[in-house]
Amino acid sequence: MEASNLGIGSRVRHAQFGDGVITNVKSETYKITFIQEGPKEISRFQHSMEIIDGVDAPEDLISSAEMEKTLIGILRRWTEVPEHVSLHGKWTGGKMILQPGDRNMAGKEIPIDTFFHKIVMLRDRLRVMEQRINAHDKLSDEDKVNLQQYLTRIYGTLTTFNVLFKFPHDNFVGEKGGKED
Repeated sequence: MEASNLGIGSRVRHAQFGDGVITNVKSETYKITFIQEGPKEISRFQHSMEIIDGVDAPEDLISSAEMEKTLIGILRRWTEVPEHVSLHGKWTGGKMILQPGDRNMAGKEIPIDTFFHKIVMLRDRLRVMEQRINAHDKLSDEDKVNLQQYLTRIYGTLTTFNVLFKFPHDNFVGEKGGKED
């Protein structure tokens, strides 16, 4: 049995992390819970693992995480149901203070949770617009590409707000692959 084709329940010994059990199988990685180190994600193609007791992986293997990700993608594509996006914990309960340059005017405080919710709504509406553009039957492919490039630049402009997101997969990504502009 090859180390790259193990199923859930296989017992392994890793050179660095010790003995563990495979608890999830993904296309490129195993999630292994090690006795001493706890859960770790390890490449399926890593050669520093000894098989103690191998379990064959089913041929049509798909993890529950991959199934969930696929279903969420389908639902996003065909509905306008917003996903749950988490605010990074360090901002919970915080506030934004807007101070005008004119000292005679009062500043404004906005709960950061409220501001974050509006950023997430903006992101969701941009995604719906992107899907509608791509599915539009009267736009030429060239028009779709041009509009898509414009939307990508909009996402890039919004990368400043990525600091608010708890999980990186929720971030805005622009032309430079997620680096702030």
